[in-house]
Amino acid sequence: MSILLLVRLSKGAGFADAYSLLSRPFWPGSAQREWLDAAVDLEQLAKLKLLEDDNRRLRGLVGLQNNGEGDGQVSAAVISRTTRGWWQQMELGKGALQGLSAGDAVLGPGGLVGRIQSVTPATSRVKLLTAPGNEIGVWLPRTRNHGLLVGLGTSRPQLRFIEKDPQVRPGDIVSTSPASTMLPANVPVGVVQSVNERAVPAPHAVVQLIAAPEAIDWVQVRTR
Repeated sequence: MSILLLVRLSKGAGFADAYSLLSRPFWPGSAQREWLDAAVDLEQLAKLKLLEDDNRRLRGLVGLQNNGEGDGQVSAAVISRTTRGWWQQMELGKGALQGLSAGDAVLGPGGLVGRIQSVTPATSRVKLLTAPGNEIGVWLPRTRNHGLLVGLGTSRPQLRFIEKDPQVRPGDIVSTSPASTMLPANVPVGVVQSVNERAVPAPHAVVQLIAAPEAIDWVQVRTR
């Protein structure tokens, strides 16, 4: 009876203290705290990386807008994209009134993205390098081997070679051909991602464009 009386008077405080002592080994320890701290650090790093990428993108856009108009160069905003034609075309907010014409080269931050297909007085339609069946002559400056960049309707076009041993390897830079009469020579296009050396009749490679069409807000048009 005395024990029950003590428990009633203490309102179970003793049992709470005992439970606290017994369960202490199962409390969140330093390892869990370290995991939480690491997670917070990782989140902060991810946010910093996103801010840096966004800052770099905005700097590129400002550079495109301020990069001396005239001298055969016109900056234009991308005003329209269609879901079905995401890898095929884009619409620009400048046209014939600003001196643009079919065949002009269109560059995004880092390199070539396509050519103007048609114009109206105030707009232009760009055929992207990634458009199905689109073909341009390119070369590898490292090996001086030429090839044909072919759009497949996906984010990465295919580079087809003429030679059976083009000596290509992942990481090679791809640029417009110095022999091209349709495009400015030696404009950066992309980077070789992978090579299929068993392809017939000659090897081909997958190319990652330097100027990713899906992330472009402004372009620079080189008028002829």
